[in-house]
Amino acid sequence: MTIEQFIGKTTDLLRSNKPFFFLLDFDLQRPFICDLDTAADLGVFFEIEGLKNHKIQSADIQNFSFKPLPIDYETYKQGFDVVMDNILNGNTYLLNLTFPTRVETDLDLRQIFTNVRAKYKLLFKDEFVLFSPETFIKIKGKRIFTYPMKGTIDATIPNAREKILSDEKELYEHYTVVDLLRNDLAMIATNVEVTRFRYIDLVHTHKGDILQVSSEIQGTLPDNWREIFAERLVQMLPAGSISGAPKKKTVEIIRNAEIDERGYYTGVFGIHLAGQIISAVNIRFIEKQKDSFIFRSGGGITAFSKPQKEYNELIQKVYVPISIR
Repeated sequence: MTIEQFIGKTTDLLRSNKPFFFLLDFDLQRPFICDLDTAADLGVFFEIEGLKNHKIQSADIQNFSFKPLPIDYETYKQGFDVVMDNILNGNTYLLNLTFPTRVETDLDLRQIFTNVRAKYKLLFKDEFVLFSPETFIKIKGKRIFTYPMKGTIDATIPNAREKILSDEKELYEHYTVVDLLRNDLAMIATNVEVTRFRYIDLVHTHKGDILQVSSEIQGTLPDNWREIFAERLVQMLPAGSISGAPKKKTVEIIRNAEIDERGYYTGVFGIHLAGQIISAVNIRFIEKQKDSFIFRSGGGITAFSKPQKEYNELIQKVYVPISIR
């Protein structure tokens, strides 16, 4: 399916108010869409804010292994230096740099999917599983919402909440992403405003708790939003929180700085049901490659960034939110 075919089919389904599932990759090369009631038959299982299309039971996990084997610091530093050179030359002022981490685990994708705790979960055709905490676009009635997430810290650090909120680099990064997403939302909505700025969520992981910082932006949709939504959605991608600003040039730099293609990682997925749309950013992502598992993670780079700290954050995000029973 081409992206043009995706736009056409999405628009047709919205016009007829039919429920559907959709998935888009970072480069918009592998769009996927299907009727909601056929997704499970196609090997697509999801849980989205409590809604799910499967009856797969989770099993008690008494113990499991999950060993990250991250890229070496020098490889990361090479990509970081490419980004920093472009920042110093004025080509970008925020870029989300990501790398793959090979993981050794005795879990399979289905076990991960059924046992992780997350707001958004997806198991796609035994190709990958994701457990994202980040909302992308939500539509309720004629209101549209987005929730950019930028800022992560180990919750066990003393005064972690105060430290993440007062960190100059994190504040700059968050302001930049909020401004970018506000402009993106204005492609389809009017009266766009930030209604919650830098609120904190607690996320449980198998390595311990982390704090993540988000904001809420919302606006008013036009009466004909179903006719233009698919086209505008594509124009808003990739999501600002996992690309950067200015977006077009930053995406070009990403392709030069990273060591492989992202695929569905940092794309988006979601559903349309009962006239509402709920979608998430494809992060916290584990991909199956032959006999290996690849966990993809990253973080925002600005002029304030320090390479060792950013490298540590990339590794910190390699986790599964599974509680041992």
